[in-house]
Amino acid sequence: MAPPPVRCAAVVVGAGPAGLAVMGNLLERQLGGQIAWVDPYFQAGRVNRRYREVPSNTKVSLFQSYAQAVQPFRNVINSTPTPNAFSTMTKLDQNKGCHLSYAADMCRALTDGLLKLDQVYKCQGIVTAADLKNSSGWTVRIKTQNSLEEIEVVSPRLILCTGSSPTLLQIPVPGLSIRRLDLDVVLKPSELVTALPKGCSLTVAVVGGSHSAIVALMNLVDLARTSHPQLRVKWFTRHPLRYAEYMDGWILRDNTGLKGEAADFAREQLEDDRLPKSDAGRVIEKVDCSGGKDAAAYQAHLPSCTHIVQAVGFTRDPLPELTRNGAPLTPEFDHESGAFSDQNGQIIKGLYGAGIAFPERVVDPYNNVEYAVGFFKFMKFLKRVCPAWIAA
Repeated sequence: MAPPPVRCAAVVVGAGPAGLAVMGNLLERQLGGQIAWVDPYFQAGRVNRRYREVPSNTKVSLFQSYAQAVQPFRNVINSTPTPNAFSTMTKLDQNKGCHLSYAADMCRALTDGLLKLDQVYKCQGIVTAADLKNSSGWTVRIKTQNSLEEIEVVSPRLILCTGSSPTLLQIPVPGLSIRRLDLDVVLKPSELVTALPKGCSLTVAVVGGSHSAIVALMNLVDLARTSHPQLRVKWFTRHPLRYAEYMDGWILRDNTGLKGEAADFAREQLEDDRLPKSDAGRVIEKVDCSGGKDAAAYQAHLPSCTHIVQAVGFTRDPLPELTRNGAPLTPEFDHESGAFSDQNGQIIKGLYGAGIAFPERVVDPYNNVEYAVGFFKFMKFLKRVCPAWIAA
């Protein structure tokens, strides 16, 4: 017989940086009941699993600000014996980026601390479905890793921090025999070195011009300098390199411009006046795809490539099956409030989202619209919207 449903004040799905920040904010506000936290791993999400070797586009000081932003986090830091992930972070240059391993370790330490609290009901597994019953709130079905049966949690609030994965587009030249390289692998040098065969001519197509594309180019150039001297790269890009610019009290292209190591590499090695003479230019051939030239450029250059990696953004991971009184829901996210509406434009009661899958929309002083993705950006958004989530 299935166990009776567990009643909780909220259900938080996901234990990456956004899910962790949600937990910190909800715990700080003391909802008056346990918070169910659902994740298959509880190890800082995709940042820890896939991106530990990636140089951040965030300054160390902002990771520190994230870790100090709510009292439950500060309690964990103060009760963790040193040396630890937090004390390690304080020794880094606060005005520079760092490898994401430091930020991931910080999140794992905060997660471990929160999981010890009586107010946290740990559910190691995945949410398979959630039904909104008008009288009783959400009934959330969770398939746990250590049990064949599902458990049910009933709660007035369901918060989705379910993450995103690299976007995969169709190969631009139909019928072409070319191997896909997973962006996550290319961003992880320790895995990339064994993912590509040695001792033969290889040409990797890199598509994109954002932070992840530039880090991919950095890693492939390093490989060509060391273990794979016959490796060459064709870099397909539509627009000039874009950098974050530090204005008076704000950052232009804060979410879309290059920062940190990636920006340094791009400025020194990849700009049109630098590439022909740079170390990277010995490995990389830039293919201009601007102004509608992309189809012709792909037709001309892709057939000579052995592999392709697409660094063209991230796509929201699939959500659990969401219903209201058994009828399917198609949730539409409100990037201002963190709430959702249904297919008829009606607010879905008690459903919220945050993180890379559900980011805040921000407008800069020049009226540029961006989506705010980053540890401290998630935290700032949640500090603003969580009071309304709780009051509702």
